[in-house]
Amino acid sequence: MSPEEPDKKRKRIDKNRAKHGRKYASRLAYKYSCHSKEEHGKPLFGVQFNYFYNNSDDSKIFASVGANKVSIYQCTDDGKLKLLQAYTDPDTEEDFYTCAWSYLQHTSELVLATAGARGVIRIINAATTDCIKCYPGQGNAINELKFHPLDPNILASVGKDHLVHLWNIKNDTCIAIFGGIDGHRDEVLSVDFDILGSKIISSGMDHSIKMWSLESAMLEETIKKSYEYNPTTAEKSFKILHVDGPQFSTRDIHRNYIDCVRWFGNLILSKSCENSIVCWQPTCLTEKLNPDIKKTLAVGNQVGKVFLWDVESENLSQYRAVVLSHPKCSAAIRQISISRDGTCLVYACDDGTVWRWDKKQ
Repeated sequence: MSPEEPDKKRKRIDKNRAKHGRKYASRLAYKYSCHSKEEHGKPLFGVQFNYFYNNSDDSKIFASVGANKVSIYQCTDDGKLKLLQAYTDPDTEEDFYTCAWSYLQHTSELVLATAGARGVIRIINAATTDCIKCYPGQGNAINELKFHPLDPNILASVGKDHLVHLWNIKNDTCIAIFGGIDGHRDEVLSVDFDILGSKIISSGMDHSIKMWSLESAMLEETIKKSYEYNPTTAEKSFKILHVDGPQFSTRDIHRNYIDCVRWFGNLILSKSCENSIVCWQPTCLTEKLNPDIKKTLAVGNQVGKVFLWDVESENLSQYRAVVLSHPKCSAAIRQISISRDGTCLVYACDDGTVWRWDKKQ
């Protein structure tokens, strides 16, 4: 083989990579639209788009949480942020860390669950900003809330008490508590349901990731009983199911605490504070299950930059992340949320600002 032949091959490979790289980058092309700073100026810890809507006008509604305030915004067609509603907790010492959207089945009204430093879950009517339900049962700071993907009444919460709690917000009951001998040994930071709602994944300060099954006969029966229970007429409090053992547990993925974990089909994406994101599969899950929707992986850093990857790409390692940055944004990014159709991206920062980016047409 002559010396020129490897050079020609290398140039052809580089040319193909550049071609596909341009196509990859175009799918993640966002432009800055606007930003807003909340009056309290304190860190915003959570931001979430609403995915439950009947008309397109509601598709660009999101909530941000920080200090003792919840703000609900709309991304308007002219590229601005419009404040729709605001809820201020009467407890000035409250500091909200997380929020999650759902709806009331009997009225179809949107609700927002939020919680934080006080360890109290509040269910807020998004239209009126009235706090309609309140659950103080966790007992310590709550770091993340997640609603079941198929049942709008089932809510998972995790926090400083090392436990995962499962709630039924329809009948105001705590269904189950996951943890104990084989549970987390430190603060739980993140939780997520799989796409079928049959499993929960959790991660935390103990460097571990644990998977909890929701398909046991005992748990399914307890969930059923929670719908039959009436707290106003019942003579006894609801019997909470305690689940000590996870279906799967590992400390081999990361060497430091894990502050975010998400399902991707039967794969798991986990992020540690050691600046690494790992895509992996628990050994007990062999079946391939990939959601038939487009997926964008987004993560923010300590200096106001957002990194985007197209998780649909066949060989993700070939491509560098698409970076979104703005000269006026230099604070740590706490959370990112992308609208259901992928056209709008928002993130919340430590300096109390919310930033909006729109997909280039």
